[in-house]
Amino acid sequence: MSKVVIRVDNVGKKYRLGVIGTGRLKDDLNMWWAKARGKENPYSKVDSENPGSFDEKEFWALRDLSFEVKEGEVLGIIGKNGAGKSTLLKLLSRVTTPTTGEIKIKGRIASLLEVGTGFHPELTGRENIFLNGAILGMTKAEIRSKLDEIIAFSGVEVYVDTPVKRYSSGMYVRLAFAVAAHLEPEILIVDEVLAVGDADFQKKCIGKMGQVAKEGRTILFVSHNMGAVQALCSRAIMLQSGKLFYEGTTRDTIAKYSHMAFDGTKAMKIWPDPSIAPGNFSVKLLSVKVLDNLENVRNIFTDNEEFFIEMEFSVQNAGNSLTSNLQLFTEGGIFVLSSGNWASTTLNVDPYSNRTFGKGIFKSRMKFPAYFFNEGGYFINAIINREAMTPIVYVEEAVTFTIVDSGDMRKEYTDFMGGVVRPKLEWMTTQVNEYSLNTN
Repeated sequence: MSKVVIRVDNVGKKYRLGVIGTGRLKDDLNMWWAKARGKENPYSKVDSENPGSFDEKEFWALRDLSFEVKEGEVLGIIGKNGAGKSTLLKLLSRVTTPTTGEIKIKGRIASLLEVGTGFHPELTGRENIFLNGAILGMTKAEIRSKLDEIIAFSGVEVYVDTPVKRYSSGMYVRLAFAVAAHLEPEILIVDEVLAVGDADFQKKCIGKMGQVAKEGRTILFVSHNMGAVQALCSRAIMLQSGKLFYEGTTRDTIAKYSHMAFDGTKAMKIWPDPSIAPGNFSVKLLSVKVLDNLENVRNIFTDNEEFFIEMEFSVQNAGNSLTSNLQLFTEGGIFVLSSGNWASTTLNVDPYSNRTFGKGIFKSRMKFPAYFFNEGGYFINAIINREAMTPIVYVEEAVTFTIVDSGDMRKEYTDFMGGVVRPKLEWMTTQVNEYSLNTN
C-alpha cells in the first residue's frame, strides 16, 4: 500500500485586501497608536464609506481544504481562475504559510510556480542550474552529474553561458523545468507555466513528467489544458471559490468541471438584425442551428441518431467564391475535427462547392451520421471563408449539443467507453490455416 506523502488538513489562507500601511514608518506608528487608543484613523480616505475607520477587508483564498496525495501519484488540480490553485501550490511549496490548518509533506519538493522563479537574472543559465539545484538541496557533485542532460533537455545550449535576464519567457521555462525534472525531487509541483512554452516543448515536458511518475515520484500538476491533465494524471481534484468542490478519477473530475462551464442548451443562434450579424459588407451570417431529421431544433441526441448543422447566410455582393466550414470541439475544449463543403472533402458534390455566389440568402447543411459520437457535450465554431482560405465569418461556440448513450453499441459492456468519437467500423477475421503456431 502506497504511503501518504502529502496531507492537507483543514487548510485555509486569508489575505487582507487593499493597501496595508501608509508607506512611511512614522505614519504607520501614528495610525497604530490612534487605533490602540480607540481614535479615528488619521490617514483614511475622506470619500470612503466609513471615513476615519480601520476597516480591513479580508479574503479567504482557501477555506477548509483537506485531501491526501500518495507516493508515486500524479494528481491534477483544476478549477477556474481565482479558484485557489496557485495559492494551494504556494502553500505546498512553503512560499507562504496557511492561516488555518496543517500541511504535512514527506520528501524534497521541486516547484515550478512562475516563470523564472528561483533564477537570478544576472547569472548565466549554467550558474542558475547550480543555484536552483542548491536550493533544492542537491550537492554540487549531483548537479554536475546531471548538467549535460539538463542543458540538452532545455534546448538552450547556445545561450547557457548568457545571463538569463536576456532569455525569453519560453527559454526561462525550458531551463527551469529541465532543472526541476532532472534533479530527482521526491515531489514535483508544476503550475500553468508550461503554457508559456511552445507545443513541442510542452509535449516533451508531459513525456518527462510521465517518466518521472513511472519512477515512483509524486507530481502535482495544475493546468487549464484538460487534454494534458487527462493524459498525465491518474486522479484529480477540482477547486471552486477556495474549497474542494470535487475529488475523483481524472475523467470524472474533468467531466464535472466541463459540465459546469458548458451550456449544452444553445442549439440555435440567430442574428435577426443583419446590421449587427457577424461578417462584412459582402457576407453576413444569419443563423446557425442544430436540427434533427424533422427539421426541429434540438440540443440532445442519442448516439444512434443522425442530425444536422445548418448555417444560413446572406450574400450581399456577387462574385465571391465562398465555402461553409465548421470546427467541432468537445465541451472540454479538445479539437475533434474540421469540415467544409469543398468538393475534395465531402461524400457528395455540393453544387455550390468552388462556385462563385450571386446575391441572395443561402443555407449550408452538414450531416453528422448515427453512431459517430461518444457520449458528452460538444460545441461548433461556425466559419465562412473566401476561396476556402480567408475567414469572413468566425463565430466561436455558435451552437452546442449533447450526446447521450443509447446502449445500442454498449450491450453488456458497463465500463466507460473512452474516446471522443464512437463510430461503427468494419472488421473481418479470417482463418489463415488449420494449425496454430508452436511457441514452445
